[in-house]
Amino acid sequence: MGIVPFRIDVPQAAVEDLTERLRRTRWPDAIAGGGWAYGIDAGYARDLVDSWARFDWRAYEAGLNLYPHFKAEIDGFNLHFLHIRGKGPAPKPLLLTHGWPSSFVEWLGLIGPLTDPAAFGGDPSDSFDVIIPSLPGYGFSEIPQQPGMTPRRIAELWVSLMEELGYPRFAAHGCDWGSYITSLIGLDHPDRVMGIHTASVGLSVEADDAERSERTPEQLEWARRRKRWLQREAGYSAIQATKPQTLAYGLTDSPAGLAAWIGEKWWAWSDHADPSCAIPRETLLGNIAVYWFTGTINSACRLYYESDRAPVRVPRGQRVEPPAGFFLECPVASRGKGGVDRPSPDTGPRRRADEAFNVQRWRVAPRGGHFPALETPDLLVSELRDFFRPLK
Repeated sequence: MGIVPFRIDVPQAAVEDLTERLRRTRWPDAIAGGGWAYGIDAGYARDLVDSWARFDWRAYEAGLNLYPHFKAEIDGFNLHFLHIRGKGPAPKPLLLTHGWPSSFVEWLGLIGPLTDPAAFGGDPSDSFDVIIPSLPGYGFSEIPQQPGMTPRRIAELWVSLMEELGYPRFAAHGCDWGSYITSLIGLDHPDRVMGIHTASVGLSVEADDAERSERTPEQLEWARRRKRWLQREAGYSAIQATKPQTLAYGLTDSPAGLAAWIGEKWWAWSDHADPSCAIPRETLLGNIAVYWFTGTINSACRLYYESDRAPVRVPRGQRVEPPAGFFLECPVASRGKGGVDRPSPDTGPRRRADEAFNVQRWRVAPRGGHFPALETPDLLVSELRDFFRPLK
């Protein structure tokens, strides 16, 4: 099939079933005063579920359908995406790739400023055509039925999608998995992108033993803090990379379980120090609802399994050649992680980036956490405009 319009229309029976399941939630016990130390706070979880039970999906769905949605069969795989034309004199095509546990919902607040900058006080010449695909197995894209849907495979699908849309070269930005996939486009298809911009350093050159022994005290301290963060915060990644199917039975059957699994990460990875960085509850509920109604939490988590079995490193002596820009989350933002913040990106990641990428822009956010499109959209829009403006 070619490119066809798509409209979100969740059956009413599914909406009513969700409401009934939420109202019949069987709650676990919780340690008194445990807060977030054991996982998602019990009070927060109850409030989140209560909010979801009152959430007006039909109104939210109508808002989603105001955007132009499409589906297309790309290399034999059915993809869902949004495609919004820019209103400037010569819009650049910009591919935005989300990660986990997000969806296309993460990017909606950027569409207006990126496609119609003049309406937001900007320069019309900074306009973009914005393309927002749902990752395979996420949202309204097809669920992979066979192993092998790796980030590298997704990068190939994205290049084919952009070609199908009439964009032989394009700009690309990504967050979370999107950072990795965008980096892989730059590595494997350098002639197809005018530049890549990401929210993390998605690739590295594999170091030999001599290089590991030459690390500076600052780099060793960064590695120590990173190890501590991984020990405290990366349990979700370990199970999704090893036994995602077992996890999926509970998350697919229980909306409260799904809300807790996703809600804990959105809370823990966002910035609580600056009220302006707060993510609207409606956005979180809309994102969780997309996972629920499409039944994609299993296939989404499975991306960790597929990636873990097909890791990619930049070959020694090579680098990702397209101009690369980085806008990294604030390392000192308060994120409710029991005092364990991400290590500063000024040491380990910067060295990795310089080795693996043609770094043209390096910025560390003054505020905000893991979701810049939701927490600091003004900063991210400015970064994207500034980075891609001189690129042809």
